[in-house]
Amino acid sequence: MIFRLNIEDTLNKLLHQEDTDGDKKITIEDKGPKAFKISAVSGEDYVVKGTYHLSNLLQELVIAKNEGMEIAEIPLSKIEEPPVNRISRMIKDYFWKGLTRTIDEKGILGLLHDTKNKTLTSNKLRIYTPYNDSLAFNYYKNIETSLPIEVIQLPETITPQFVKSINNKSGILSLKIEKQNNHIEGVPFVVPGGRFNEMYGWDSYFESIGLLIDGKVELVKAMADNFQYEIEHYGKILNANRSYYLTRTQPPFYTSLIREVFEITQDKEWLKSHLTTAIKEYQTVWMVEGKRLTDNGLNRYLAEGIGFPPECEEGHFDSIIKPFADKLDMSIRDYEKDYANGIISNDALDTYFIHDRTVRESGHDTSYRIEGICADLNLVELNAMLYKYETDFSEIIETEFKDNFKGYTATYWKERANARKVAVNKNLWNESKGMYFDYNVVTKKQSNFVAATTLTPLWSNLCSQNQAEQLVKTAIPLLKEKGGIAGSTKSSIDDISKNQPQRQWDYPNGWAPHQMMIWKGLLNYGFVDDAQELIYRWLFMITKNAVDYNCTIPEKYDVVEATHKVFAEYGNVGTDFEYISQEGFGWMNASYQYGLSLLENSYIEKLNNLVKPEFIF
Repeated sequence: MIFRLNIEDTLNKLLHQEDTDGDKKITIEDKGPKAFKISAVSGEDYVVKGTYHLSNLLQELVIAKNEGMEIAEIPLSKIEEPPVNRISRMIKDYFWKGLTRTIDEKGILGLLHDTKNKTLTSNKLRIYTPYNDSLAFNYYKNIETSLPIEVIQLPETITPQFVKSINNKSGILSLKIEKQNNHIEGVPFVVPGGRFNEMYGWDSYFESIGLLIDGKVELVKAMADNFQYEIEHYGKILNANRSYYLTRTQPPFYTSLIREVFEITQDKEWLKSHLTTAIKEYQTVWMVEGKRLTDNGLNRYLAEGIGFPPECEEGHFDSIIKPFADKLDMSIRDYEKDYANGIISNDALDTYFIHDRTVRESGHDTSYRIEGICADLNLVELNAMLYKYETDFSEIIETEFKDNFKGYTATYWKERANARKVAVNKNLWNESKGMYFDYNVVTKKQSNFVAATTLTPLWSNLCSQNQAEQLVKTAIPLLKEKGGIAGSTKSSIDDISKNQPQRQWDYPNGWAPHQMMIWKGLLNYGFVDDAQELIYRWLFMITKNAVDYNCTIPEKYDVVEATHKVFAEYGNVGTDFEYISQEGFGWMNASYQYGLSLLENSYIEKLNNLVKPEFIF
């Protein structure tokens, strides 16, 4: 059955009847009759029934409208499409395209506004180019007269003091551009979505997992090339390519990214180039003594900026600043201003902001696990990631470069990995509790905060089989909720947060990167049934919320209630749209595609029929 529908007329009637709350979506919260009559090409009448099918009709009408059509030709199969098939198809065919950006003449207008902080919004987009990239500087200068941009060349040496000096002149940092046949184009990248409209560090890796599943290897290769550009020109893989992130890196996944690209392309020259850069990043970002390398041989995050993180909205730090302002009988805003300008010095605030920016560098912004102490911690997940760097280097050099890569042997990297494993077992593993815990290098004590990150050594094959069995037996029951693995246990935050705001990386919320790493980790050690259950719980939650809420796929979920209605801190990016989501959310899209690629067919059938996890497990 096929329907040929006048788009404007049908949209107006559909929304008038069914969108009773006026948000230009059809969800379970609308109080319409949930039945809308349309006529097929063959002349038969058909009644579209229920929230899900009505929202599918709405989406198909808007897709056709966005393609410039006045009449939409919609088959019944699209209206009644099984939910798993539809969500996966929307991600592959629409959402990735909606999240793809370039920093070139055709892509600049889409990057103009930085929506994380209204004070950073400018009528002109400042584009900062590296000191030694004349191609980028000249290209942007040439289009400066025709577009609302201002091009600024960075100094040869970028210091924290310099970065602070341009905080009130924030802008985008150029990424890789290429000249082909006298035409210059930006190398594309995928943004997380919503207010996050630039290339982020660890988001890009997790997005790439979904992109590879969806056959978009060239786009993933392009993101790796942009990582390489950032390391070569800015000294690190950036938190994101905004000027105020110049002193911050992100969780390290570069070797995983290049290995997964190489598995598909088998491009040895490309691998050689990126392996060189990855080793450089390992040595210069992570293994510098006194910075991100601590005395015990393990690593920490350490963002090296000064003062307030500019991306935070006014008022974000009021509770921290108020006692200092009150002591001087000043308003919070005046104290903020004088502190930012160096008129007031405050060692306690300086230390606070070192930890605060470091929390943001860790990607876990924010969590009571690391708040106020992040720069003092050997985090479990960071050391699991760097262990994987070392084992990746060893395996790549052994298998692809005949055990010799620019003087490095596989044995050299195995020894580095083994030394890290010894240090992890000494400082992070707790035999009596059967879990890994973060280690504070100042107090010389393990944390007792139980977080999803305790399971990340499974992902990097850092555990022994015995440790893996203890972890799975101990940690998963503590962290498993209706919708998957929570960011932390409830008991870990109970004593901290009774009179304080909820933190978004803690209980009851769950995040895509944690789930994806844990699934892979469980499969690494043969825990197939546990992996299948956790994948099903996560995908069911996403599917049910998408069915009930007009294909909403947001940044994070409350896994305890299995809902996208999350109210901690910054709300939930990816929920603010009309008619149809154009993007979903980057790593959430990827987690869906990745989970489906791992899930057994019998479970996918149950998922399409929305069989609740409690009826299966």
